[in-house]
Amino acid sequence: MRTFWSLALWLTLVAGMAMASGGSKPPPPSTSNPSMPSGSTDSQASGPRQEAERTYALAYDEMTKAKEDLEKGKAKNAGKKFKKALEHAEHATALDAEYHEAWNLVGYCARKLGDYDKAFASYEKCLSIKGDYAPAREYLGEAYLEKNDPKKAREQLVLLEKSGEAQEEAARLFSAIEVYEKAHPEAAAPAAPTTPATPVGTDAAAADSTGH
Repeated sequence: MRTFWSLALWLTLVAGMAMASGGSKPPPPSTSNPSMPSGSTDSQASGPRQEAERTYALAYDEMTKAKEDLEKGKAKNAGKKFKKALEHAEHATALDAEYHEAWNLVGYCARKLGDYDKAFASYEKCLSIKGDYAPAREYLGEAYLEKNDPKKAREQLVLLEKSGEAQEEAARLFSAIEVYEKAHPEAAAPAAPTTPATPVGTDAAAADSTGH
């Protein structure tokens, strides 16, 4: 079972590297507090949110180290660090359920570990909080590609392209889709034409001609 899990993890991680946007990663920790009420100061910020931001920073650090290990071909070490990053990111969302960046990071780490159910749910949660959060849409599109659903990936690309502030994310997802379609030509090929319908009366006319 352990051998199978390791192989599955390796294949998942390699698949992530194969994506054209594989060099991208969630945004770094922010010192801003988007959930703070207007007019509030940092000293008035809620304790849970501040703790969530510190926990997010720990998750981000582990995720960065995991990507470095992955680039060096150390898949096993990368998997361990992604797991730690996931634990920290989930703790951040437990501290502040409206922390959309943390939900995005949960989705990213879960996807790298092959847990697509958690990844999809986390990306959707992130976007339910902040629907125009471009990184989550980009990663959601990549996740759909990894699950062989290019149609839904293109839907995310359309949403990114409609945003005037998501050009980089749209470009990376577009490149990832191109890579996928080159590897899966059938995904980009137009639907096969249907057999033209026989005009009404043709068969009868043919029968009459053969009967004379």
